[in-house]
Amino acid sequence: MAAELIQDITVTRRVGETVSISCRGFNQCDDSYVHWYQKKDTETFRRMLRIDRSNGEVYSNYNHPQKDDFSAVGNRSRVELKIQKAKLLHSASYYCYCWYYPPHSEKLSLQPLTHSAADRFLYQWFSLWEGTSWIYYIFGSGTKLFVTDEQVVKPVVSVYPAASSQSSLLCLASDMFPPLVKFSWERQKENGAVEKVTAHQGGWGCTASILRINRQERITYKYSCSVEHESGTVKAQTEQEDPALQPTTIPPTFPPSLPPSLPPSLPPSLPPSLPPLLPLDSSFQTECRVKLLVLLYTLLIVKSLVYCCGLSLMMIFRNMGPSTNGTLAD
Repeated sequence: MAAELIQDITVTRRVGETVSISCRGFNQCDDSYVHWYQKKDTETFRRMLRIDRSNGEVYSNYNHPQKDDFSAVGNRSRVELKIQKAKLLHSASYYCYCWYYPPHSEKLSLQPLTHSAADRFLYQWFSLWEGTSWIYYIFGSGTKLFVTDEQVVKPVVSVYPAASSQSSLLCLASDMFPPLVKFSWERQKENGAVEKVTAHQGGWGCTASILRINRQERITYKYSCSVEHESGTVKAQTEQEDPALQPTTIPPTFPPSLPPSLPPSLPPSLPPSLPPLLPLDSSFQTECRVKLLVLLYTLLIVKSLVYCCGLSLMMIFRNMGPSTNGTLAD
């Protein structure tokens, strides 16, 4: 059993504009409280406030440095975190969570699930032991707030065979702002129902997603990739089967007697005798270059030795001069 609250991927606002970050999907929450955390790139998680969905009461006495900038509204089905005037320091990721009290039979079956994105919380699910009961916290996927003057740009989505592979499809999202998207895959037979497919790589916060398939599935289904972005959802699909997957056949129009119909004036033994000349010429040039380099290095070494010997002799004669003069003076 796994669950998470539903949040938008990103929200983009200019300085001074109003911000609203939503959280929903409280079907498995066992109480009416929804809590909010803030996570900046260079800081740890900070608890901001909690709201009671039953009456709208907000409690914010968690010593957050900007607690007066935040408020919340909500009801049983939806809660919104509010910022009246956005500031640059409000740029961060915001997470909502609620509590779940599982029955005794579920305590051993629930497992913490690590999230793939680096800036996400440690677990979508994690448990605390309080007294004689377990409490599971259900977190949302997180909404990243961008406070900037840049405009929101819709992504360009394309689907390709992954690295010329016959068993994978690559969905690529590019040229968008904010740069965060969420991928999902679907497939459909001709005149059939649409089926959701789980990708093996890629997902929240990535710019590419890889779906592994086999050859028979590639022939049977038409696949489509959807990219969820702040500007909306963009879909791209495979229009037709990759020609590389089609069976290879020899064209029947190729005349088998074509090679013998070459002009008789061209000696058949001449072309085979030409290629060996090129490697011989190339190897000869390479050998000459190596010999020239060896000769050049040898000359440099000899020159260095001569220079060192001459310098040593000069130092010896220089040191012998004063000693000889001193002996003659005595």
